Amino acid sequence: MKYIYLYLLTFIIFLAIDFVWLNFIAKNMYSQKIGHLLAENPNLIPALIFYLIFIVGVIVFAVLPGYSNESITKTILLGALFGLLTYSTYDLTNLATLRNWPISVTIIDIIWGTSISTVTSVAGYYIASWLKI
Repeated sequence: MKYIYLYLLTFIIFLAIDFVWLNFIAKNMYSQKIGHLLAENPNLIPALIFYLIFIVGVIVFAVLPGYSNESITKTILLGALFGLLTYSTYDLTNLATLRNWPISVTIIDIIWGTSISTVTSVAGYYIASWLKI
């Protein structure tokens, strides 16, 4: 049951942070740079599936290894690496395959993915500690 709480709380934190990013911080940048590619009404089901899967990755590849070693540093490094790898996969694939995909979006999004993954991993580490997993 503690793992379910860890998952749900980590999920909520990631969702809240990404909501602020997408709706307030980076919204204009995405509109200006890739607005021609954006759906008028985003399909929320694939977005939800991404969030659900991504949090499994954050927990399995960053939170639990760091927590089991009692190392916030390990959690930070693994969380950053996980974000770098996952967001690079998406953004570099877009850069390689989509016409007029801006390199600036690729760079900003990879930095964002690395950052949010790191912050979420740290939050997950402290949640796991609080739950005494």
